[in-house]
Amino acid sequence: MQKLLRKVVSINKTWIAVTLLILLISVVAILSILDNVTPSQRTGALSTLVISATNTPSFAPSAEPTITITTPEPVKTEPTVIPTPTAIPGSAYLEIDAHGKYFYLGCEAAAAVDLAGYYDILLYQYNFQQELPLSDNPDLGFVGDANGPWGQVPPYAYGVHAAPVAALLQKYGVDVEGGKGYTLEQMKEKLAAGHPVIVWVIGNMEGGVPAEYTDSAGNKTIVAAFEHVVILTGYDQNSVRYVNNGRFFQAPNEVFLNSWGVLGNMAVFHR
Repeated sequence: MQKLLRKVVSINKTWIAVTLLILLISVVAILSILDNVTPSQRTGALSTLVISATNTPSFAPSAEPTITITTPEPVKTEPTVIPTPTAIPGSAYLEIDAHGKYFYLGCEAAAAVDLAGYYDILLYQYNFQQELPLSDNPDLGFVGDANGPWGQVPPYAYGVHAAPVAALLQKYGVDVEGGKGYTLEQMKEKLAAGHPVIVWVIGNMEGGVPAEYTDSAGNKTIVAAFEHVVILTGYDQNSVRYVNNGRFFQAPNEVFLNSWGVLGNMAVFHR
């Protein structure tokens, strides 16, 4: 038994010696390896062997986006100025030298000459009538014979509308405009400003029936039997004053508007 114990002890000593020898060789090998690397590599190699429970992946927070808020400059706007309508007086009356017509259907020429005379431009009815263009359309020129019977419609003896009259007055130097679609308020404004107005009515401010007419070229216009012109020379709240063939008359607004409207509220007046 003692021999067996001595043998076991001998074997253990041998294993311890072998183990120590192996450890010594390992240390020498490691030291030899470490001698051949840089200190930083050596530190890195050793650090990779160290595992810490606290080593968790770290993530750098991404930068928050920068939001730039631009406040727009306030828009400067000029205040809107609404023109105040010019108040016209409640009544106005003008004095004008009025003459009778030279031709039986020459009311337009007579009124035009009187209007020109108001602005100190001397004209003669005969010359004015002869210089009006001739046409089968009253919007373009005088229709028919100036001494023909009154009360007909084109293409028979009739008369002439505003545009040719205004054009001939302009030729003589009277600064006028002429057309259709005007209002009573506009006529009053002209009168209040000192300007008489030629208007196209039916008879001596009577009613009438408008009719569509087509001329030889296919142009359409509105005509009416007993077409006539007078000159407005004044007004008050309820009526208008006018001169017809050298004589002065007064008519209620509704009577004037009824007669004037037949041919589309046609007029010639100074600008």
